[in-house]
Formats: sequence, C-alpha cells, structure tokens
Amino acid sequence: MRVGSLALRREPRKLYEEYAYVLDFIPHGRGYRAVPTALLLGERYFTFLEAAIRPGVALEIGERVYVGREREREKVDHIKGRINCSSLTPVARSELPTVIGKIVKQNERRFLDFFNRASAITPRMHALELIPGIGKRYTREILRERGRGAFESFEDIRKRVNMPDPVKLITKRILEELTDAEVRYRLFTRVP
Repeated sequence: MRVGSLALRREPRKLYEEYAYVLDFIPHGRGYRAVPTALLLGERYFTFLEAAIRPGVALEIGERVYVGREREREKVDHIKGRINCSSLTPVARSELPTVIGKIVKQNERRFLDFFNRASAITPRMHALELIPGIGKRYTREILRERGRGAFESFEDIRKRVNMPDPVKLITKRILEELTDAEVRYRLFTRVP
C-alpha cells in the first residue's frame, strides 16, 4: 500500500494454533517453578508449545486441548511459549509419531487436498516426491489418477495408486520436517 511517496509495510501475520495435542504432561512442572506443564503439538502448523495447565487438571497423552485466543481455555492456563524439538522430554519424543498420525487421520481432508493440488517445486522435482516412499513412479501414478478425478479418501489413494498407507508416509514427512532443521522444503510445518 502506498501513501504519497511513503510505502507502508504490513507486519507478517502471526500464526497461532487453535488446538494442540498433548505429547507429555508433567504434573509437577519443569525447572524451578512447580506449575503443572504440558508439552503440546499444534494441530494446524505442528508447532511445539509448552503450556501451563490449570490447577487440578490432569491431561492424557494424545488428548486434544484448546489453546486458541478466541475464547477461554478450559484446561490450559497459558502458553509459556514455543519450544523446539530438542526441548521435548523423552516421553514427548516417543509419542510424537503417534500424535502426528492421529492429527493426519483427524484432518484427512486437509492432507487429501495436498495430494489433489500439489504441484512441481522445480522443473525436475514435484512436491509429492518429498514424501518418503513416493518417488517418481508413484508421483506419475498419482498425477495420472487425480487427472481422472480428485481423491476422496486415503483409502481411495491406496486403491487407485496401489501405494503404501498415505497416513504413514505423511507422518514420516512431518516428523522429518520437525526433527531436521536442515529440511529445505516444508510442506506441512512452519519454520521452527
């Protein structure tokens, strides 16, 4: 937007998670403050969060909790901040693949849209090829089949393309994006 000769820059819009899944619940907190704490994985952007939990609330690993800013949080008192993968507890790290798989299954439409709309990144590489287990052969088959009609479910992809479980493949890619800081292309996560 220009006003006279002065260009006004818009601040980048901050992206907030609305819901997150519990990776670990630490009833006695971490560090010197004994505040019940949860390590969470955001549902939309796969953001790692550390949250203070309301007194008297116990959370289950894998539980979905509201962390948004639009209404009062029932179980989460406040978000302490974003954390990175190296700040996760061993329990949180071990639960990560399971929770990611759960998020992928719960948001099937979102990930189907990826299969139905993904395009080339470079003249020699397609975004589909970045998913572990999908090489050039499966990419060609996916593109051919989606040209005949959009995929309706993960099972539809498996049957029409005759490929391994898409949930497991997407889960592997998300895990790779979350744990490897050197990932060049991010399909499903935001920059840590």
